[in-house]
Amino acid sequence: MKGVIASIAPSVIIDDASHDLPAGDVHAASWALATYWHLYPPGTVHVAVVDPGVGSSRRALAIEVAQRIIIAPDNGIVTGVLRQSPLSRTIEISNPALMRDVLSATFHGRDVFAPAGAHVAAGVPLHELGPTVPDPFLLSTTQPARDGTGIRGTITHVDHFGNLITDIPGDTVSGGYVAVQGRMRVPVARTYSDVAVGDGVALIGSRGFLEVSVRGGSAAEVTAAGRGASVVWSPE
Repeated sequence: MKGVIASIAPSVIIDDASHDLPAGDVHAASWALATYWHLYPPGTVHVAVVDPGVGSSRRALAIEVAQRIIIAPDNGIVTGVLRQSPLSRTIEISNPALMRDVLSATFHGRDVFAPAGAHVAAGVPLHELGPTVPDPFLLSTTQPARDGTGIRGTITHVDHFGNLITDIPGDTVSGGYVAVQGRMRVPVARTYSDVAVGDGVALIGSRGFLEVSVRGGSAAEVTAAGRGASVVWSPE
């Protein structure tokens, strides 16, 4: 993919955001993309390819949002981004002149998405990629809800440290405790160092959401919980 991009737009800066996502995990890809996309300046072209449907009838899209372009398969990978910022327009990538001459059925990252991203970065107008299409496919997501005096939420992501990241916004909680599927109940603290090594703790992570951790260990291993598991914050 880098070779294709460099051959079309040799002056562009190529920055790798992530290569350690679970294979084929679109939910994890959506979470990762939503974490970093806005940290790059307006005009950035993001090529995001986690594509278990490669070679099928799923569309290839170019999405404009907040003066940035996301080139990606239409499988929900942009869900997290579009929960944060309104969509400007969506283009279906269908112009064969802006793809490689021969399209593999198994590597559209190289043959479709990388060329499209490179051409846009080199100045090709977005509309030349193809026609405008309706809103892209979005993954179904849950929302936290009040549960008595507490808040019930869901684990939305497990990072490579085994931290359980929830959908409960940090600004909705103050102190208290978090229970994970009834298997672990931990205090809410400000930093990892507020608890002893090996102890569980909940804190507000870098994205502003409540997450459950084990200092020096893996909350995912301790709880055997993963994405979709329920969590409850309670004030006491």
